[in-house]
Amino acid sequence: MLETQCSAARISVVILCYKAGSTIPAFVQAVSAAMDRLGCDYELVLVGNHNRGDSADATPEVVRALAAENSRVIPLTLEKRGMMGWDARQGLAVATGDVIALIDGDNQMPPEDLEHVCRKLLDENLELAMTCRAVRKDGLLRRVNSRIYNGIFRVLFPGYPVRDVNSKPKAMTRAFFDTLRLTADGWFLDAEIIIQARRHKARLGQIETVFHQGDRKSFVRPDAVLEFVRCLLAARLKEFFIKP
Repeated sequence: MLETQCSAARISVVILCYKAGSTIPAFVQAVSAAMDRLGCDYELVLVGNHNRGDSADATPEVVRALAAENSRVIPLTLEKRGMMGWDARQGLAVATGDVIALIDGDNQMPPEDLEHVCRKLLDENLELAMTCRAVRKDGLLRRVNSRIYNGIFRVLFPGYPVRDVNSKPKAMTRAFFDTLRLTADGWFLDAEIIIQARRHKARLGQIETVFHQGDRKSFVRPDAVLEFVRCLLAARLKEFFIKP
């Protein structure tokens, strides 16, 4: 049954490549290997958006070169007008698959997890599947921030079994994705997906993973928790004005 589902589904993998530069080819190769094992047709949307005037960032050139040699790759190298959320929304907008997966391309999240979350999504007839970071090898501050943030999320948005709001990869069906109204330009995009999944009572599945240090410095600011909490409170308030 799973093989039939995989062969029938086309998967779009959106990879956020901001300032990943020369590390992107190896990551894309690992993603391709994972998708080949899955046995689905797939495309890779490489989001290599860049800041104006940043001549030191080779990411756009690397992304375009990969697209020139691999017909599965869709390059996106826009001038940035936002942060992670804006980049993700641009990539998701051009994805054409029956299943859409989103992952950061900095090697903190193992590309092999794409195979696992997509299998879970298809095998269990879910609408959203994702990882939760059971083991973390990043900095202490980020681990503490994440624990606080997830705790506050569960208080404000109870009743939905998500364990790790910001973890990726996330894989979702096209039908579920089409219900989303994503507006976040920054780090709140992951929470925006989960809040709307909760609202729509989307069938959710999760697998544990190991979160690594990564190839580049973190772009998450020390005051990220305060920003997240402010966005969470605004989102909770907004829920009262949304008709069921």
